[in-house]
Amino acid sequence: MVCIAAFIILIIVGIFVAFISIFKPKVGKRYLKILKKSWGCVGKRVTLQKCETGFGDEVKNSILSRVLIKKPKLVKPLSIAIEALSILLVIVTIWSLVEGVKAGLALWSLGTCNVQHAEACSLGAEVCSIDAGSEPSNPVEYVGRWFEDWGEIFGAMPDKFRSWNVEEFDFKGVAVGDGDLKAIDIFDPGCVVCLQSFKNQLNAEYFEDGKVLLVPFPIQDTEGKYKFKNSKLIVGYIFGAEKQGKTAEGTQISFEIMKRIYTEKDEEHRSYQDLFNDYYSAEEAEAKLKEWLVEFGYGDEGVENVSNYAHSEEYEEVIKHNNDIVVNTVHAKGIPTMIYDGKKHTGRWEE
Repeated sequence: MVCIAAFIILIIVGIFVAFISIFKPKVGKRYLKILKKSWGCVGKRVTLQKCETGFGDEVKNSILSRVLIKKPKLVKPLSIAIEALSILLVIVTIWSLVEGVKAGLALWSLGTCNVQHAEACSLGAEVCSIDAGSEPSNPVEYVGRWFEDWGEIFGAMPDKFRSWNVEEFDFKGVAVGDGDLKAIDIFDPGCVVCLQSFKNQLNAEYFEDGKVLLVPFPIQDTEGKYKFKNSKLIVGYIFGAEKQGKTAEGTQISFEIMKRIYTEKDEEHRSYQDLFNDYYSAEEAEAKLKEWLVEFGYGDEGVENVSNYAHSEEYEEVIKHNNDIVVNTVHAKGIPTMIYDGKKHTGRWEE
């Protein structure tokens, strides 16, 4: 193990040696000679052969020789410590390589290098992540979660080679625009990335080009907790308004609720999304939504119907239905997630 550990250290040191050898070529030549000898020993170890060069012993002896003269009693325990540290270094290196491969495959297949917390991956698209819930509390749970990650990665790999057809998904949503369905847009009213994406789409008149199925999706973790405290209520009112249909004037109230949350501010110039996320209690949030319904043209009966739907078992079934598709079919790890042009797209929509 000592020779393998030494080879790992030599590889790391090689970054600096490469720079130094520009000015001192002899250093580079000496380093390559040692590296070649080290690799010869590693090659033997990896193939379970005896290391004939004795490179590992040379490394260990060069360290112990300085101790032997002054404190010979420390030679044996120090020798054991060197072996133990070598084993630890090799294990850490192998583990790092495995984790690197895992992160790379996750980024390729799921769009995030962190399977459980997509927001934590700076290499992936900016998203509001669909997290796995609380962190593992013991080694058994950690190992189980680690293998679950690999299962999700391999399960999502076929998605990279399939053609995504918007017509094949049975989402419950809000259809906006005219013509045949061209895209599916999964979003959470509380997600700031979704807000930016929605504004980009509005500015580009994306919803007027063709029919887009908007799927309001209150993000839950595996324990059923909601990421944004009032998202479930807002989505319930969006679906309730959609169920009521357009007003006599032809206004699609469900879409107007989304627009107001994402694009408008109150009299104190505070974003409605911020107010629903951080300030409104459940009672205040519902009162504001009812106020909007009246403003948009609903009477008392219409407001009551929407409110009843937002607290109904029917709505709970819709949440379960959409959640199952998002998590188990689309394999979304974060939103906004869109399906269009035969592909799945994660992150903010850009014109």
